[in-house]
Amino acid sequence: MACDLQPLWLTFKLAAVTTGILLVIGIPLAYWLAYSPRKLKYAIETLVSMPLVLPPTVLGFYLLVAFSPKFYLGNFLETQFGIRLVFSFAGLVIGSVLFSLPFMVNPIKAGFQNLPVSLMEAAYTLGKSKSETLWKVLLPNIRPALLTGIVMAFAHTIGEFGVVLMLGGNIPGETRVASIAIYGEVEALNYAAAGYYSLILFILSFLILFTLYWFNRKSLRFF
Repeated sequence: MACDLQPLWLTFKLAAVTTGILLVIGIPLAYWLAYSPRKLKYAIETLVSMPLVLPPTVLGFYLLVAFSPKFYLGNFLETQFGIRLVFSFAGLVIGSVLFSLPFMVNPIKAGFQNLPVSLMEAAYTLGKSKSETLWKVLLPNIRPALLTGIVMAFAHTIGEFGVVLMLGGNIPGETRVASIAIYGEVEALNYAAAGYYSLILFILSFLILFTLYWFNRKSLRFF
């Protein structure tokens, strides 16, 4: 049976790009949520965690509306910069970043919060700046939490359906990721192709999570 591998390639591409962006914004955001004394952080923390309880179609709907050329933001981006986010890979990336944000931020934030305060105080006493303390002292000591965030964000993006369907539709080579391909094949009663995509995602998800648990258990023994 010959199956189109493009949805799988597009899925891995989306997961990799999303995870890279989340890593860049997730570390400073998690650091701020863990250590900031401002009460505003509780509102930000709530917004970050909303995708954990919010139906994916709700977020997908609001993004679809916001990015539509018929509304201000979408119209502004298209007329001023020629950027159309609806039914595009770039739109999928933005939706995936927002929907997978808690899977990156929350483990890293928990890692920061579990570190003893004396570790940071000792770094400051030795003349380390806040940025040096973050990158050279704190992050090396939360490697299991950091890896958990990376792996969970990647794996969660692979399994997305509601957001990508609402925002991206089913455009081959552009927005037709594996989860959408499975849905389309089932609708077409092509269960063999749907099973092929499903089996690959199942095996990949198992291997990703197995590797994460194995590595974290070894890290805990090491420390």
